[in-house]
Amino acid sequence: MPAFRYEAVDAGGATRKGVVNADSPRAARADLRTQGLTPLNVEAIAAQVDASGATTRSRGIGERLSQVELALFTRQLASLLEAGLPLEQAFTALLEQAERPYLRDLIASIRSEVTGGSSFSTALSRHPRDFAEIYRALVSSGEQIGQLARVLSRLADYIERRNALVQKVRLAFTYPAIVTVVAFAIVIFLLTYVVPQIVSVFANTKQKLPVLTVMMLAVSDFTRAYGIYVAILLGGAFWLWRRALRNPDLKRRWHTWLLNAPVYGKFERSLNTARFASTLAITTGSGVPILRALDTSRDTLSNVAMRELVEQATASVREGVSLARALSAQKHFPPMLVHMIRAGEITGELPAMLERAANSQQADLERRTLTIAGLLEPVLILAMGLVVLLIVLAVLMPIIEINQLVQ
Repeated sequence: MPAFRYEAVDAGGATRKGVVNADSPRAARADLRTQGLTPLNVEAIAAQVDASGATTRSRGIGERLSQVELALFTRQLASLLEAGLPLEQAFTALLEQAERPYLRDLIASIRSEVTGGSSFSTALSRHPRDFAEIYRALVSSGEQIGQLARVLSRLADYIERRNALVQKVRLAFTYPAIVTVVAFAIVIFLLTYVVPQIVSVFANTKQKLPVLTVMMLAVSDFTRAYGIYVAILLGGAFWLWRRALRNPDLKRRWHTWLLNAPVYGKFERSLNTARFASTLAITTGSGVPILRALDTSRDTLSNVAMRELVEQATASVREGVSLARALSAQKHFPPMLVHMIRAGEITGELPAMLERAANSQQADLERRTLTIAGLLEPVLILAMGLVVLLIVLAVLMPIIEINQLVQ
């Protein structure tokens, strides 16, 4: 049954907005009148099917569900289902609590699909921008085993842990990023304004300037004359590099280099291994077959080279090789993860062991993040101090020479 967004006036003259399900706009208006409301505007929550068969709403093309909203939506829906509410009533309760128009439209659209006879996972598949493949796969598994509330609860835990990890990584690199921006701003200001103003006084005295001062003046003149062009050139080079990475072969070689890069390589491996382990834990624990779980976990990896390693491991598992043995044959997967998976396969508790491995990898990722951020902070501060020191010396050296001449 289609959903319609309405704006109406009640008996007291107050304006009310919301969403109503009806067969047509006329039926929606009639339903509003039976509720004692005078409809002012009734608009269908339009859906357009793209080439892939997925549905996108015509309103708010650039909008999508944020990860925080996704976690809250999943947690609330799981709680309502665990309380015994039918799925349709749970969506009605969520619709009443939704504040953002986009979220209300999304919930109303899903509810209309479900009330029309579609399964929850099918309704979600019509919104691929908001609900990833892993989300839809887990919901489908929960429906098949009759444990939708439990699966949604575990899925909410998974999303919340992932959001917390991303937040920690961002916060760890926020301070170095701010220091870098401030350092560049200070250096550019000194080179383009302070140095020319001060050193020009000595240049007019026909005094022979020190080598450092001459070099700093040259850098200052270059920055003022060509700084904007250098910035444009760097921006263009970055844009071209991003376009070049669309080439699959170049992107694979670049990601392979990242895995072996000094210092950062271990961080890249920890990040992708944590994603792989946590996704595999939630999928296998929710009843998803191992081969499909591996495919879903592979899609969450950001490194193409590691995706290929997972594909090779999946092919081995499909041929009858154990998961631990398949992963041990691929490099870049930590031995601890392989040992935990092997123990889980022997004891029959693979999801639990994967969960422990995922927690261990996340802890390792946090440690590496803090280590890299901790190394960046003093390096950036020392680099900024060195540059400022050179600028100050370039300004002070002519003054010192004048004082010596006077004496």
